[in-house]
Amino acid sequence: MTVLVEICVDDVAGVRAALKGGADRIELCSALDLGGLTPSAGLMRHAVASGLPVMAMIRPRAGDFVWSPDEIAVMQADIETARAAEVAGVVLGASRPDGRLDGDVLGLLIGRAAGMVATLHRCFDLTPDPFEALETAVDLGFRRILTSGQAPTATEGAGLLAALMNRAAGRIIIMPGAGIRAETVDGLKHLALSELHASCRSAKPGSGRGVSLGFSPAVEQRTDAARIRALRQALAG
Repeated sequence: MTVLVEICVDDVAGVRAALKGGADRIELCSALDLGGLTPSAGLMRHAVASGLPVMAMIRPRAGDFVWSPDEIAVMQADIETARAAEVAGVVLGASRPDGRLDGDVLGLLIGRAAGMVATLHRCFDLTPDPFEALETAVDLGFRRILTSGQAPTATEGAGLLAALMNRAAGRIIIMPGAGIRAETVDGLKHLALSELHASCRSAKPGSGRGVSLGFSPAVEQRTDAARIRALRQALAG
């Protein structure tokens, strides 16, 4: 099967590894250990210069996806920064306190991102009715939904992913993500896959004295080009 592989990265080394490993597209973030936050303007420009299509995460803080008016204003400004960096698109999400998608906020953000592709991120996985959320995403004009099928990993959520793909009926792309690697992707091959999302990171020891001074964790997760290649090979097998 021919499946587009999107790799999420959060630093310059990750951009290089994604390119070397054969990624088709980058989701660009900062702080992947927190689920991904908005990357800097400089990192956006660097990633775009790699030649790969870049989707920039727009998320001003960790935690839930219920945004204050000030946070919404920051997100609008970050979308303009992403536009200036000439990224292909942005990755957005906003929730109401009950977990449903906040269509008003999302509509405002998508309006600011006019002309760029929009992906709905995994706030979708917190919605109480995923099929209602799918219809909201379609109505708002999202190109795709990144989702694990509301499970800890996409493999565990494969049943709901299949149902979402069936309901979407080509109106929007359902892009599985979470826990996808060469060793697990067989559990998704029965789906009507067109795109998937993975981090393909490996654990490496933290960098020297930076650990003791609190500048880096004892174990760092780094995008691994070999893991990206292995995933592509597993998809082709």
